[in-house]
Amino acid sequence: MNGLATSNKTLFAKILIANRGEVALRVIRACRELDIPCVSVYSEADSSSLHVREADETVCIGPGPVIDSYLRIPAIIGAAEITGCDAIHPGYGFLAENPDFVTACEDSDMVFIGPGADIMRRMGNKSLAKQIMHKGMIPVIPGSNGEVVSVSDARKMADEFGYPVMIKAAAGGGGRGMRLAESEADIDSMFQMARSEAESAFGNGALYLEKAIKGPHHIEIQVIVDKAGSVLTLGERDCSVQRRHQKLIEESPSPHLDWDTRQKMAEAAIAACRASGYENAGTIEFLVDEDRNFYFMEMNTRVQVEHPVSEMVTGVDIVREQIKVARGDLLPITGPIQPRGHAIELRINAEDPANDFRPNTGTVTRYVPPGGPGIRIDSHLYEGYTVPVFYDSLLTKLIVWDIDRPAAIRRAARALDEYVIEGLITNKDLHKDILGIPDFLEGRYTTAFIEENAERLNI
Repeated sequence: MNGLATSNKTLFAKILIANRGEVALRVIRACRELDIPCVSVYSEADSSSLHVREADETVCIGPGPVIDSYLRIPAIIGAAEITGCDAIHPGYGFLAENPDFVTACEDSDMVFIGPGADIMRRMGNKSLAKQIMHKGMIPVIPGSNGEVVSVSDARKMADEFGYPVMIKAAAGGGGRGMRLAESEADIDSMFQMARSEAESAFGNGALYLEKAIKGPHHIEIQVIVDKAGSVLTLGERDCSVQRRHQKLIEESPSPHLDWDTRQKMAEAAIAACRASGYENAGTIEFLVDEDRNFYFMEMNTRVQVEHPVSEMVTGVDIVREQIKVARGDLLPITGPIQPRGHAIELRINAEDPANDFRPNTGTVTRYVPPGGPGIRIDSHLYEGYTVPVFYDSLLTKLIVWDIDRPAAIRRAARALDEYVIEGLITNKDLHKDILGIPDFLEGRYTTAFIEENAERLNI
């Protein structure tokens, strides 16, 4: 299973990794297993990061702020050129879903390990993506067919669909540029707030409107698509435990789905890939209601933070498959892979849950990761490492596997007890508290889980 894609004579000479931290390390490891030399870029603030130490070659691309380093397309392309790279892996975040970056790679005769620029533009526009899915007969959330240009138009559509409604940034992601209007009285203010945030976050104030799903579950299907259009699905991930639309815990399989719904969602994901002409690794995200009706929400045109969950239950190395598919290898296995056992990922962040999740930085004075069967740690931490102020608060991903969900939860709790990270505040104890809440233990949770249990979690 691990050597999934069939070998091809076209090999990459060297891959540049246009990212940092744990995801850069993740790509380095995949490159090593494929015997491909790799180059890490880094900012001045990341000079002591593990991804710099572990790469075959390194290039500094600027100072700490991302706008001066990890978002500088000319600097990254230049680093690839001077080190003789013929392919670039974007990781996730930063430029991973920037079609201009894809075009820059292609213009420099380098392979972008991901989908093409045109596909990325289409699927990156949430409104256009929804139209493509509708034409492809994939269930979509009732909403506007394209951009909603005015408050009055939003009000008319909300009256048609019925409240509550979600107002979303067409170019959005990660919960930014998204507002819930519970009633007509909310439309004006929420529309303006969503537009303002969308303009600030994405440089694009375009909005669209959707009917808000009652009691939603956020469930996504991992896909890999080769250049022949063959699609492999790696089961689903339930990402419903979220804080302000930011995922905290992911698991596979979802405790909310039954076998029939799981199969239908996999078929819908395959249809979505074909409707969009997708290629490489990606994720089809759905909202699933209380009755297990599912609706396309968006497509992520990259590897995701939570990809290890799918790897643990299928045995497929997603990052390695990304590289192999990008160089032209074909998938010998297509369709749905049935998961084995149960996996859970806990995102441990440098933030203070007791103080509105305020980001925290500092030096790691003691670091002891957990061990034992079924434990995986994806992290760039080490004792003495200083967390920079410029980047995302994610420190480490604790991923556990066991034969079934109750056993996986117990293993996760045990691993959290073993995990020692000292010198800065993290949300590790919050995860332990979540694992003990009856609704989580019984798999009865929605995207409102954190808010509904805020008092019990002391947040």
